[in-house]
Amino acid sequence: MSIADLIPAQYRLLAIGLAVAALMALAAGGAAQFQAYRYGEQLQRQGRGFEGQLAQRDKLHAATLAEIQRAAAAQQRREHEKRLQLEADLQADSATNHRKLTDAQTAAARLRDRLATTDLRLSVLLAATGASQHCGAEPATGAGGLVHGTVRADIDPRAAQRIVAITDRGDRAIIALSACQDYSRRVSGR
Repeated sequence: MSIADLIPAQYRLLAIGLAVAALMALAAGGAAQFQAYRYGEQLQRQGRGFEGQLAQRDKLHAATLAEIQRAAAAQQRREHEKRLQLEADLQADSATNHRKLTDAQTAAARLRDRLATTDLRLSVLLAATGASQHCGAEPATGAGGLVHGTVRADIDPRAAQRIVAITDRGDRAIIALSACQDYSRRVSGR
């Protein structure tokens, strides 16, 4: 006796249909399971590929950041060296200008001392042309004069001291202005 003989005849067709339907459902479930397995493997391969791409992009990003940091450090180093060079140049200019100022003050002090000891006298040319207008001044003669036969008058020693003081202040102002101009040229990079 077979299993089919145990099922009444009127239900046999129904039982065969249910058995076929069950086999079809089992086959469809197996196919779906197989498809899911293959799809899972495909997703894993794709995921590994994406992970590889992501790792490669991370390496590229890290290399780019490292290059940017190296370039920034090099730029900062160049700027630092430029600043140090500028400071050295400004220091040298300051020393030069200080030396000029000191030399000018020394020369003015020597000139004042020579005027005070009457070792040196300041004089001016007189514009008088007639002999009666000489007012007691004598014509300049000698090898040191450039204009022969002109009349010169000595300047009062106190007035000469004031003239030297004015020229000393003028010299110091010119040196200070020159120092300011040098500084502005150095700092502005011209």
